[in-house]
Amino acid sequence: MATLVITVIGDDRPGLVNVLADVVAEHGGSWERSQLAELAGKFAGIVTVDVPDSRSQALAEALGGLGGVLETTVHLVGEDEGVVATAPSGPEGDLLHLDLVGNDRPGIVKEITGILAGHQVSVEDLQTKVVPAPQAGGDLFAAKVRLRAPAEIDLSVLRQALEELAAELLVDISFDADDQPEWE
Repeated sequence: MATLVITVIGDDRPGLVNVLADVVAEHGGSWERSQLAELAGKFAGIVTVDVPDSRSQALAEALGGLGGVLETTVHLVGEDEGVVATAPSGPEGDLLHLDLVGNDRPGIVKEITGILAGHQVSVEDLQTKVVPAPQAGGDLFAAKVRLRAPAEIDLSVLRQALEELAAELLVDISFDADDQPEWE
């Protein structure tokens, strides 16, 4: 069995997920995990699909033929003609959750992710939005982030670094262990 990682982007319209799902099913593929979203009139996402080895190339070619509807990129995870790509054996470390809200300004994501990278913390999911703040006379930036911290991390040091940055950026953060069940 081959695992394919498929990225897609196109102009949003009803039925795009169905177009993709039809091609996957026609080639005996099993849709495993996905993150799909509409942003600014575009539909984009990433999907992992398991497909019989003998049908992976045909599926990749069929997905490439969706160019009129969706632009796709396909990557194989595992062994293929002597090329090996390794997939992580599974997430390790603490699953954390970070919420951030504050006045919008350039650089917030850069600053936060700089702190996270400096502590070897991986971003597993990042959702952001900018919303009007009528009382503040500007816009508010909000982010929800699911993180994976290495098992050996000192969470109090990470928390302190994030709180210091939050004070500097004038944003509110909440940072804690993620109690949401993870899909695996």
